Amino acid sequence: MRLESSQADALTTLEHAENSPASAKKHTPTILIVDGEALLRWSLAETLRDAGFQIVEAGDGATAIRAFSSGVVPTDAVLLDLHLPDSGDLRLLTALRAQSPTTPVILMTAYGSPELQQEACGRGAFMVLDKPFEMSAVSPILEHALHAAAS
Repeated sequence: MRLESSQADALTTLEHAENSPASAKKHTPTILIVDGEALLRWSLAETLRDAGFQIVEAGDGATAIRAFSSGVVPTDAVLLDLHLPDSGDLRLLTALRAQSPTTPVILMTAYGSPELQQEACGRGAFMVLDKPFEMSAVSPILEHALHAAAS
């Protein structure tokens, strides 16, 4: 699901998910994917949907904040790119963590350094994931983050 245009789409997708037989069995974690690169966002979304996650997508920081704070689709974890069209530092990470200190945020970046990792983790990131990465690695990382958040 993409929230770049309206929250009505998010509500429709959530209602569909709630009425599906799978929702009666167990909670399906919702992951907010925030990345300005449409192809990477799509690849992550498809990989994670195949792994059983519900997905909300945002292509920039403003859309991510709206999606995260709307409450229309509760977010269980966030995959957040460091460099977005409207954000290129850790302020978005800080804002997300301030809104929900228990929601794991995994920061993705192609510009990682030990200093960035230390600062991001100091601001509450669950981890820093260096780009490029294998798509198959993301689901286990999210499972670990969700398990840690539940503990």
